[in-house]
Amino acid sequence: MSSEYLSPWAKNIAPSPTLAVDAKAKALKAAGEDVCGFGAGEPDFDTPQFIKDACAKALADGKTKYAAAPGLPELRQSLAEQYHQQGVLAEANPAQVVVSPGGKYSCYLAILATCGPGDEVLIPAPYWVSYPEMVKLAGATPKVVLAGDDQGFKITPEQVKEAITPATKLIILNSPSNPTGCLYDREEMEAIMDLAISKNLLVMSDEIYEYLLYDGSVHHRPASFCKEAQDRVITVSGFSKTFSMTGWRLGTLVANPTIAKAVANLQSQTSSNATTFAQYGALAAVQNWEDSMQAVNEMLVHFDRRRLVLLDGLNNIPGIECLRSQGAFYLFPKVSSFGLSSEEFSAQLLDQEKVAVVSGHAFGADGYIRLSYATSDEIIQKGLSRIEEFCSNLK
Repeated sequence: MSSEYLSPWAKNIAPSPTLAVDAKAKALKAAGEDVCGFGAGEPDFDTPQFIKDACAKALADGKTKYAAAPGLPELRQSLAEQYHQQGVLAEANPAQVVVSPGGKYSCYLAILATCGPGDEVLIPAPYWVSYPEMVKLAGATPKVVLAGDDQGFKITPEQVKEAITPATKLIILNSPSNPTGCLYDREEMEAIMDLAISKNLLVMSDEIYEYLLYDGSVHHRPASFCKEAQDRVITVSGFSKTFSMTGWRLGTLVANPTIAKAVANLQSQTSSNATTFAQYGALAAVQNWEDSMQAVNEMLVHFDRRRLVLLDGLNNIPGIECLRSQGAFYLFPKVSSFGLSSEEFSAQLLDQEKVAVVSGHAFGADGYIRLSYATSDEIIQKGLSRIEEFCSNLK
């Protein structure tokens, strides 16, 4: 059957490059190849046991039916209380919280609920690969604003001001960032929020990596800055990265009552609800916060060590330059000195040395590659050796 039967949305959507790289690496492994995979944005640790136990108990207790579309009432209440304490919500109102099937879906619903044909969405680059596609699926237009490593991969208020047009509806912020690991400080974030408020714009703040921080860095939530910010910011997060629950598919969204209701309505007509018994695991994570943070901190010890080993190893390879990340579990080194596009570099590296990385082109920043250090120390060491060998042959 030809593509004429496909919708315009299906024809124009691009597949996820990060998932494609991970799938190719797994296929090569299944074929017996010794692949060093740096592609997947997924912790290599198991979900904390007490979270799995809560889910298993929910299954045993028969919690296998439909839940309310926006999420379990007790989970939404616990999240509302947490976000109220953090200043994101003026009061602990669970009606402003939606639990969805994954942080990715929370992002999509935020965009779908607020943007449509004729609207522009400002997306700082390097960006997470799905933002532009989600904007296009909503019928809106992505407008990319590039920030290179010379400015720490962070857009400036001046860039935002210059990019805003009468069609601008939404600004997307992602801090800590995928793919760069960069983190906006409070002053930088406040300057962008001041612009958004003055121009009557919405902001989607993707905070999925909010607890994965290094070097004493502090995560700032733009919704917590003032009452106007609480009204205008849609805060998106989830359980995938923080608690190594990627396969559980549990995302969160917090917004003003009007947007939150619209998101819940959209979800009711699409996914119905996030998996019921999985939400009981998330509830255990929120209600036993000290245990949850202990598990996170144990992961961070390993992530931090790997981050520094990979960072030093990359910067010791002639031709590669890499900034020190402050959050998430990614590094985004520059490889443009080798005279290849990032797609060519990544493809040849996988073919010749069996090292899987993601091309910077997928993130709107050619000349870079993304490596995830959510992998073993052995793979990092082996991968660095192979990357060095590959680069030495390009010179």
